[in-house]
Amino acid sequence: MRIGGPFSVQTDQPPAASAPTPFEIFLSSIGTCAGIYVLGFCKQRGLSTEGMKIVQRVSSNPMSGMVEKIDLEIQLPQGFPEKYREAVINSAQLCTVKKHLENPPKFEVTTK
Repeated sequence: MRIGGPFSVQTDQPPAASAPTPFEIFLSSIGTCAGIYVLGFCKQRGLSTEGMKIVQRVSSNPMSGMVEKIDLEIQLPQGFPEKYREAVINSAQLCTVKKHLENPPKFEVTTK
């Protein structure tokens, strides 16, 4: 699939998937987007990101299979300054993928 820019994104579907499914790519975009904002925050302040991780947990409705909640846990390295903990969370909240989910676009599907 061609997206904006010169990139190709490989996707696949089970049972013999050799690449992530489109939905897995969508979900991964949330955590990676938050990570980019956290990285930028830390770089701006000269804070080490060594050992930092973002763990994403997805909770789905067992009846519908639809995602109901996405948790992002920012695992900070030992010795990370306490005064920046809340600010790191705030920087992750700036993720544009998350913001688009909070105010979703309208979809229009057509044929030619």
